[in-house]
Amino acid sequence: MHPRRIEPLPGQESVWDYPRPPRVEDTPRHIEIVFNDRVIVDTRRAKRVLETSHPPVYYVPPEEILEGALVATTRRSVCEWKGAATYYSVIAGDAIAEDAAWSYLAPTLSFAPIRGYVAFYPSRMDACLIDGVPVHAQPGDFYVGWITPDLVGPFKGDPGTRGW
Repeated sequence: MHPRRIEPLPGQESVWDYPRPPRVEDTPRHIEIVFNDRVIVDTRRAKRVLETSHPPVYYVPPEEILEGALVATTRRSVCEWKGAATYYSVIAGDAIAEDAAWSYLAPTLSFAPIRGYVAFYPSRMDACLIDGVPVHAQPGDFYVGWITPDLVGPFKGDPGTRGW
């Protein structure tokens, strides 16, 4: 059974109004990602993926990622909607976050707009910001949505929510 949807206030979005299957959309919001005291992403050209019960996942253009910050790993996964994902460790100075970012190099047709764009686990970075507002990681670290004050849930990710 699904939990009861929280009614959004003006200026808020409910993740329960997002579609299933998910969709991708452009966003002009200012996305910043900081790791080991270095800004590794600073862009206004991100895309976000919206899916029922999930906070958005933000994908950033690879050319707006600090050069040398990503190193491909052997980890792979498959999303029923997007296809096969390739993972990256994030490196800044002497710090490494293993498998902390991923990309769809050959996504399904519906997700072609995120081909090569990179998403990051907010829980593995020092800070992720949207328009200067710090992001909170979606619970559980299996899902990787970015929670901001303009979103209401409840959010999938806590124990017992996998079957939603």
